[in-house]
Amino acid sequence: MSPTGDNPPGLALAPGVPHIVSRRVPAILLAAALFATACGSNAVPAAESVKAAGSGPVTISFADYNLATAGLGADGTNAMIQDFEKANPDIKIDPVGITATEILPKVQAMVVAGNAPDVAQEGFGDLDYVVNDLRAQPLDTIAGAQGLQAALSAMYPPVAKLGQLNGKTYGLPYTLSTPILFYNASLFQQAGLDPTQPPSTWAQVKQDALAIHSKAGASGVYIDCAYYFDWCWQGIVLSNGGRVLSQDRKTLEFGDPPAVQAAAMWQDLVKSGAHPPLSENDAIAAFEGGKLGMLLETSALQASLLTAAAKGGWDLRAAPMPAFPGHPVVPTNSGSALFILSGNPQKQQAAWRFLQFMTSEQAYTIITEQIGYLPLRPDVVADPNYLQPWIAQHPLMQPNLQQLQRLQPWVSFPGPNYVQIKNIELAALQQVVFGGADPAGTLGAAQKRAQALMP
Repeated sequence: MSPTGDNPPGLALAPGVPHIVSRRVPAILLAAALFATACGSNAVPAAESVKAAGSGPVTISFADYNLATAGLGADGTNAMIQDFEKANPDIKIDPVGITATEILPKVQAMVVAGNAPDVAQEGFGDLDYVVNDLRAQPLDTIAGAQGLQAALSAMYPPVAKLGQLNGKTYGLPYTLSTPILFYNASLFQQAGLDPTQPPSTWAQVKQDALAIHSKAGASGVYIDCAYYFDWCWQGIVLSNGGRVLSQDRKTLEFGDPPAVQAAAMWQDLVKSGAHPPLSENDAIAAFEGGKLGMLLETSALQASLLTAAAKGGWDLRAAPMPAFPGHPVVPTNSGSALFILSGNPQKQQAAWRFLQFMTSEQAYTIITEQIGYLPLRPDVVADPNYLQPWIAQHPLMQPNLQQLQRLQPWVSFPGPNYVQIKNIELAALQQVVFGGADPAGTLGAAQKRAQALMP
């Protein structure tokens, strides 16, 4: 998984999977739509030119990890940039492709050197650091309260809150996914299970996984939430009524009873034989090869899994995250937001117009169809001129769209030691799940060590 919790999807559709050609309007119509002022329009509003009289276009630099992804990630992002420049001739974009593993440290180095990118794509798990150390600019100030509200109100309400910290909005949500239970319906049938009734609770997951293991000769279930990033683990804890960080952002809670109980459930899956003790890469390979029944994973893997299923001749399906008794499922998000780092007022206004475009209906048609992330606007999902036909042809998107409406933020740990805190948390989780360590003692001790690193 990338530093944002997503696997760059490389989204060629599986052979035989219907594909609706993108309904992006041509550039000349796009420009007209973007500058429309009709009442109630969701198009990007008209704006005065940002360039000074007699000067050339304003150039803003854009650090983005999708640009460093070979194939559709870069192609789709470049297409959006080209469409933006056609519609906004007074603004030029200087694209800076940086791999997902390097974008935070490289942007940090650029900030220290005094040549920060004007706009940067950064992960939600780094939100606190981007705001307090990279000095991201508050969008409330740049866009104004009404301008920012107009942009955020077009998104699913839970999504609109993801870039907020301490009462201000610093990041405009851009590309993200949710944790989805992918399952092999062919293995379900071989195990005598009903593939139209996937498990909705963790107890049912264990039962079905053991049936797949004993009757279909395959591994049962794999939860890919213990390595690199804790966004998915946070969703599991939230779904058991807990948190990894207190609401006031002062106290760690990943060693408290709800998290301990969630880790114990996961450990029991491994000890019972329902969950194989595999590495992340080996588990994904097993699922793609038709040798694993269920995989809790980022929805960004959907396209590659469809390709593998078509090649292997098995039936891929998807369901929401499973539930704990007495608690609603609370999915979290992976992914990134767009941040404005420039302190130049002229570039800030140009950057804000760019952010609006990159989260427009036109942009999310490309982001979803070509790059593989979720559409964060309900209007683009329902509009026949944009994603409605494509969504109808891709039913695996439905659990994702349902979870967008009730997700909670992937919270970032505060302070300069936030990476160490996260690493301590995940190392303890791995010891519990795969090493058989005592859940309460191990997570409790890790929480105490990590709390000493909190600001």
